[in-house]
Amino acid sequence: MDPTTDASPASAVRDRPSPLTLPVVLAGVVLVAMSISGTAVALPSMGRDLDASGSALNWVVAGYNLAFAAMTLVAGSAADRVGRRRVFLGAALVFAAGFLVTALSPAIVVTDLARIVSGAGGAGIMAAGGAILASSYDGAARNRAFALMGTMAGIGIAIGPTLTGFLITATGWRGSFAIFTAIGLLIALGSTRTRESRADSAGPIDRAGNALFVAALALLMFTLLEAPALGWTHPVILVTGITGLAMLAIFSAGQRRSAAPVLAPSLVANRGFLGWSLATLTTSIGFLGVLVFLPTYLQATGGFSPAAAGVVMLLLTAPVLFTPMVAVTLVNRGVAARLLIMVALVLVVAGNLLLTGLNADDTVTAVAAPLLMIGIGMGASFGITDGQAMALVPADIVGMATGFLNTLRGAAEALVIAAFGASLAGLLTVRLGDAGDAAAVSAGRLAGGAGAAAQLDAFTWAWQVTQLGVALLSLVLSIVVGVLLLSAPRSHHHA
Repeated sequence: MDPTTDASPASAVRDRPSPLTLPVVLAGVVLVAMSISGTAVALPSMGRDLDASGSALNWVVAGYNLAFAAMTLVAGSAADRVGRRRVFLGAALVFAAGFLVTALSPAIVVTDLARIVSGAGGAGIMAAGGAILASSYDGAARNRAFALMGTMAGIGIAIGPTLTGFLITATGWRGSFAIFTAIGLLIALGSTRTRESRADSAGPIDRAGNALFVAALALLMFTLLEAPALGWTHPVILVTGITGLAMLAIFSAGQRRSAAPVLAPSLVANRGFLGWSLATLTTSIGFLGVLVFLPTYLQATGGFSPAAAGVVMLLLTAPVLFTPMVAVTLVNRGVAARLLIMVALVLVVAGNLLLTGLNADDTVTAVAAPLLMIGIGMGASFGITDGQAMALVPADIVGMATGFLNTLRGAAEALVIAAFGASLAGLLTVRLGDAGDAAAVSAGRLAGGAGAAAQLDAFTWAWQVTQLGVALLSLVLSIVVGVLLLSAPRSHHHA
């Protein structure tokens, strides 16, 4: 008989987690995080090899994050019902398959589709992995497990750009994707040694809800990515945007009446859980645009190699290596978690505001302090948000709750990447007067000769304006988080 999250204390003693549970889940987390941060460094090389730019090239990253966002909530709910280990294993295999097809891809459309497959696999790894930890550990052990999960996510993000840059230099971008394939298969193998768990009260899967949620996010993402090229008033953009919003509204209404909702309305009604969830969304918004698009700017304007750009990105990603454990240690010693997360949000907002001073003449000096501030804020969020949020939900929906948290992260990542890329392309088109030139410049391919200076100025200006928008959005969301957390009950009771 499979153990469940609602087992008695005596059963919990008998069914202690396998020693491989934590290592396997953490390995999956670091691999998924590396695949998010490292791919950005590969974009210029992929664009040259596959003759791609603009939205087609942006879909290499945005498609992955779209699938990650859309499928994480679905995977988390499915894990509660059909088994957390089973979903984790299947997701690892899907993840590896997508990376293998990417490594062998002959065209950008194949690459984009393969990245979507990998994103779906990454969603399952994160959602089922978090649910496995939540159902296997309790109390201080759970806090440490989630802090380690945040730390490993930080390690993956930190080393992703640098390691991928070196791998591209040594083996080409295709070789780097092949290496990820092999590691994904090893994680799938290791997951077979972990213990299965599922919720006692799980009902049937809400297939209609799953389909509506995935379709709504896909249509909205398509709208954001393609609008700069087609125009915001183009019939296709209007239809996909309106349809996506309508599907999202129908999904929200349907979840209130569903016997087995993909997203329980009680989760969204929980002010404390919602506040912590929006906190992780806010830090993701402030982090991802810089993570994905700054390497291209560095390579285009400063003559950095992929490896050198990856090293510069350590200013952003290295703080995420140690701040999760520092944050959870402070919380366990009595420092208020709400205070820490507000400090983290202030750092993220301030760092993004300072990045509006980016320039091509002294790039590293201009970005050093802002990148460190954003990285520290992101790392602190990684360390405490999941553990604090999960302490506020019943045990039989931990998969759903973990899925919701990671869906918000993934949605933020996908939408920020889409909106950031669309903003750069749109502003460059306004400044340069040619959509083709704008797409090439946003992909890091500046013209030689006299035109290079004008393109460089336009690229820097577009980056500064876009970054200002990200900073202001992060500020507004931080205020909302503060209001929610201050108005929520202080007790962290786990049902």
